[in-house]
Amino acid sequence: MNFNEIFRRSFLKQLESLSIEDIIISFLMAAIIGIFIFFVYKFTFGGIMYSRNFNVSLITLTIMTNFIILAVSSNVVLSLGMVGALSIVRFRTAIKDPMDLVFLFWAIGAGIVIGAKFHSLAIIGSILIGAIMFATSRKLTFDTPYLIIVNCESKNSEDVCIQIIKKFFNKCRLKSKIVSVGKGTEFIYEIRGKSDNTEFIDEISKVDGVTNASLVSYNGEFLE
Repeated sequence: MNFNEIFRRSFLKQLESLSIEDIIISFLMAAIIGIFIFFVYKFTFGGIMYSRNFNVSLITLTIMTNFIILAVSSNVVLSLGMVGALSIVRFRTAIKDPMDLVFLFWAIGAGIVIGAKFHSLAIIGSILIGAIMFATSRKLTFDTPYLIIVNCESKNSEDVCIQIIKKFFNKCRLKSKIVSVGKGTEFIYEIRGKSDNTEFIDEISKVDGVTNASLVSYNGEFLE
């Protein structure tokens, strides 16, 4: 049996195993699951900057993975060629947020499962993952994290600022302190409060010797 006969038999087997109805159902399922992943990512996003292009790519990735699995699942020759083609591809895009990597893996996994015709598994698994994402994205505490960045000229002004911070917040922690000769001191405090009242930053800015006072929203993932 030569290569042409193997390819012909594999191609005929593929035509017999994949009907138009199966293809349409698989693509519809992939599109629906991809859109579901799209909305879960949109409503559970907790990063700094939301990227709509990345979110749309999750839908496309689910559909693309589905039709690749449909092709290779019933054609041995094509599957070997696909493995060889994918082995030379190098992805250079850096994923900074671990949750983005989770959604990418979810989209790829859903496409694989749908392409393998495990539609019930894809639906149940996606609903379960989506429910977990929604549940864990909710704040378990009412404390709002912030970073206070203060530049002051003397140790006395620094002590006054720290007293003001501790007066307004019970939960505060020093994150960084930089002392520059002739330029004063810069210190960063992480604070947590149950309201968005920012009067304390105005009070800090009025302290003698304070040259700059900034308040930055902080999600707990940076400057650790």
